[in-house]
Amino acid sequence: MQEYLTELKAAKDQGLVKQIGVSNFTNAQLKQAIEILGEGVIYTNQVEVHPYLQNRKVVELCKANDVIVTGYMPFAYGDVLKDETIIRIADSHKATPAQIVLAWMRQNDFVTIPSSTKQKNIESNLKADSVTLSQSDLEEIATLDRNHRLANPDFAPEWD
Repeated sequence: MQEYLTELKAAKDQGLVKQIGVSNFTNAQLKQAIEILGEGVIYTNQVEVHPYLQNRKVVELCKANDVIVTGYMPFAYGDVLKDETIIRIADSHKATPAQIVLAWMRQNDFVTIPSSTKQKNIESNLKADSVTLSQSDLEEIATLDRNHRLANPDFAPEWD
């Protein structure tokens, strides 16, 4: 890690890259990277985040160190879009379940880039910015966390 992070920092110092991001870093890895690079150098940690895997320990460490959380798989391959709580909240806002999940991501200060190949879904996802969840909605979604990790290859680290 020392070698490649040092090279990434050199690239940033030379103006070759604007920011340094990491992906799937555990808390131990993120702490080690911050020790190597210093505070304020890592811009983002891209990790799996959705209502069924809220990844709280990693999120807390990232926020404590001003590292933006970029959440991938916000819909958990569609699993969370079928959740009764998400659907009920969506109905109460006259929104889609996807819009509710994206609003939840935004209101938790996560950056996300939902993937879709359908123009209709892309347009609908953009409308999530107009949805504001209540504190009660956020608290209900917080209860959905079940450590439901989907990206977990054989070579994965021990997750936090």
